[in-house]
Amino acid sequence: MKLKIGIPKGSLQESTVRIFKKAGFNIAVSSRSYFPSIDDEEMEAVMFRAQEMSRYVEDGIIDCGITGNDWVLENRSDVVRVADLVYAKQSMRPVRWVLAVSNKSNIKSAKQLKGKKIATELVNVTREYFKSKGIAADIEFSWGATEVKTRMGIDAIVELTETGTSLRANDLKIMDTICTSTTQFIANKKAMKNPWKRKKIEGIILLLKGAILAEDKVGLKMNVPKNNLDTILSLLPAMKTPTISCLTQEDWYDVDTIISEREVKLLIPKLKKAGAQGIIEYPLNKVIN
Repeated sequence: MKLKIGIPKGSLQESTVRIFKKAGFNIAVSSRSYFPSIDDEEMEAVMFRAQEMSRYVEDGIIDCGITGNDWVLENRSDVVRVADLVYAKQSMRPVRWVLAVSNKSNIKSAKQLKGKKIATELVNVTREYFKSKGIAADIEFSWGATEVKTRMGIDAIVELTETGTSLRANDLKIMDTICTSTTQFIANKKAMKNPWKRKKIEGIILLLKGAILAEDKVGLKMNVPKNNLDTILSLLPAMKTPTISCLTQEDWYDVDTIISEREVKLLIPKLKKAGAQGIIEYPLNKVIN
């Protein structure tokens, strides 16, 4: 028995393959094939655009896949949202679909877009947004290059952003957030009722979440003399509590902990000054709670 899994082609592809590798699954993608190899005999991978992934999962063409919650909403797909995997193409935070207009525009609020044209790829969600506000606007599908449409007679756009850099580069200002979205692991309802497939999916999710949790963390270990132990422990942040082991040398301890990577450069000098020796920083692939 095999689990058919969809890997997103496009903007999420690189980050998804990287997260899977940290989770223990090596995916080899060929530019000539939509069927990447994966080093798990129980899995079969296929690549689809994130925009269409949920439709193929709902129809049972694949058992499960990774896509954005925005496209599940847009396609109105009846699938199981198995897990929320907070990673995107550039960062480890949710992305936003925003309503934006040109900096030169006199439009200050969504209400002023009544009867105006808005271009977006996220047509259905955008229509729901304007409907909820009682605003009758003309929503049209954009085939890409949406940021430049305001220079071509379009009054506003709804576009995806992580950092806002592209919008600012195209002289656009954000007026409102239409929706936020995270990467989702979704599954076909029938597949989730299959005990073998459900167990396999849950195992993959456990490893993926562990890989994501480890993304901004490192391990830190050091040797600490007994007289300095309390001082060292007071300096150490930890996910729970540090691991402390006795060394063969009397009155010395090995202290091991997991901390945020951004804290390390500030912490190591303090630990050294407080008496820690043999300090080792090491990368993490997975952190399983």
